[in-house]
Amino acid sequence: MATDWWEKPYPGGKMVAVRGFPRPLYPPDAAPGHKHSVDGPDVEAYKRTVSRAGRWKWQAFDQDFSNAFSHGKSGNVTDTGVAGIQRQQNMEPDTGWVGEKTFNTLRSIRIPEGLPHAGEMAMDARSVELVNAAWDMFKGKEPAPPPAQPASAAQARLKKAVAELGTKESPPNSNQCPYSQWYGMIGPWCAMFCTWSDQTGAKPTKSFARGSKYAYVPYIVQDARMGYNGLSITSEPKPGDLVCFDWDWNGEFDHIGLFEKWIDGDSFSAIEGNTSNSDNSNGGEVMRRTRHRYSQDTVFVRVKE
Repeated sequence: MATDWWEKPYPGGKMVAVRGFPRPLYPPDAAPGHKHSVDGPDVEAYKRTVSRAGRWKWQAFDQDFSNAFSHGKSGNVTDTGVAGIQRQQNMEPDTGWVGEKTFNTLRSIRIPEGLPHAGEMAMDARSVELVNAAWDMFKGKEPAPPPAQPASAAQARLKKAVAELGTKESPPNSNQCPYSQWYGMIGPWCAMFCTWSDQTGAKPTKSFARGSKYAYVPYIVQDARMGYNGLSITSEPKPGDLVCFDWDWNGEFDHIGLFEKWIDGDSFSAIEGNTSNSDNSNGGEVMRRTRHRYSQDTVFVRVKE
């Protein structure tokens, strides 16, 4: 009794020459431990190859490595995808993922008798072009995901500031630091640090400007109270908003930082430049400080996005 083509391993041949193995491929349900592979021409190549090998319907192929193509979408031979190839070749485990072993299998199998183009390599010339294009793109590994962009200018400003924790002026008591040097003015630099965090972050705003806005805390409070330059007073601060401090309640605001989060009741954390545990306003270091809303005159300032 004759054996159908899908009931025995594929006939083999010399592996089709390509530039290299583009990368492992994982479908959406491959987690935990693996992320769904981004679209690529290698996926289209494999769909062509698996289709020519009888395990996927011939169609206009996209470049998405889907669960259906990986594992199969039904028990019909023409719907079994990569896992169908793996099972026919007695490969274990038949996950439907494409590693180097499966990649080499797709390069080496011939189309069996009973299918169109019998005897030809399953991976045709167009598939080779697509694999080579994928090799040029991926060079053997999945591309790193793009860094997550902060959702707002305030979050970008805060992220930039947090990365500077521990930076100190050098020499001590000199006001010489990256932020005053960048701003172009050597002096108390807490406001310059906030300006630097805004302007060098991922989403700089129009409220700050290197060398002119802002190096002096009272100007920030004044403009916010008047609604100038995209600044406004808020009683409900969000991460990345400005927080200004008047230690002596005398109307002259002495210091500024970036609000980070509420801690307990009216206590909050702030990322501040030019501070220390012994000198709130001229301590020479970027630090995370815990403040209480009513221990001094405190003004929270929102910056227009």
